[in-house]
Amino acid sequence: MFNGKNILITGGTGSFGKKYTEILLKKYKPNRVIIYSRDELKQFEMSMVFKDPCMRYFIGDVRDGERLKEAMQGVDYVIHAAALKQVPAAEYNPMECIKTNVHGAENVIQAALYNQVDKVMALSTDKAANPINLYGATKLASDKLFIAANNIVGKRKTRFSVVRYGNVIGSRGSVVPFFERLIKEGAKELPITDVNMTRFLITLAQGVNFVLKNFERMQGGEIFIPKIPSMYMTDLAKAMAPGLPHKVIGIRPGEKLHETMCPADDSHLTLEFHDHYVICPTIQFAFQVDYTKNLLNEAGTKVAQGFEYSSEKNKDWLSHDQFRELLKEV
Repeated sequence: MFNGKNILITGGTGSFGKKYTEILLKKYKPNRVIIYSRDELKQFEMSMVFKDPCMRYFIGDVRDGERLKEAMQGVDYVIHAAALKQVPAAEYNPMECIKTNVHGAENVIQAALYNQVDKVMALSTDKAANPINLYGATKLASDKLFIAANNIVGKRKTRFSVVRYGNVIGSRGSVVPFFERLIKEGAKELPITDVNMTRFLITLAQGVNFVLKNFERMQGGEIFIPKIPSMYMTDLAKAMAPGLPHKVIGIRPGEKLHETMCPADDSHLTLEFHDHYVICPTIQFAFQVDYTKNLLNEAGTKVAQGFEYSSEKNKDWLSHDQFRELLKEV
């Protein structure tokens, strides 16, 4: 569905944007791929890797609504990946996080409606479910904005959906490259915030392929959640450095012990498919949608009342060997 299409990726020089571009160019022949971000150095470095004639590099910030409107002219699909993502940084700089994650989301929506983009997919996070930190709260607000945007499309063809998933193995600022650096530097121990901490884990390639597939599935208003494995952070550390002791340093500002992707409070809205879940919108749109069957004719069923999909209660867990295999892929 991406052949001959124009695709814009906000925050396109980040880990997701680069992997998305790599896979997109391998699988399809788009007309234009627009990388929209505010860092000229990262854009230059990315342009040295991705030199396909379809590539375009636009300097711009999602806080700048007018620039977004210019950048989205003639665009068919938008992937909104731009965000301030560091939990402690958001706790210390709340207004900056709100400007990018909430006001930026609103600007993306308005620009997409103005240019009558076909489909917009916003990237979310497990931290948006039952948030306890500012980053999660801003992403929950962003999710709500994108879902509710389907209510103001009027006669436009534009549709908005959200993808929510867990920690990306090897992404910038994540625990894996942090541990790798410590191990390389000869650290005598690895810092663990809490011995009981669990996380959902997904590779960049898995995340990108899930987003690509959901463009084919989406009808507008869904929050798509992949079925992915969990792991104890102590097991992750053991898999990376067997025999290296751990030092418990305590939970950081705004950090959760476990993460949730489908809250129990949303169980009445949640559908289970073969390899993913869908949280249906709480509001009715002008267009009617049967979310139990998506555009790929995959059928979903309602989950039990009170169902919760959390990293602690997950049925799928990564072993040390399985995690090492994923690391090789990364």
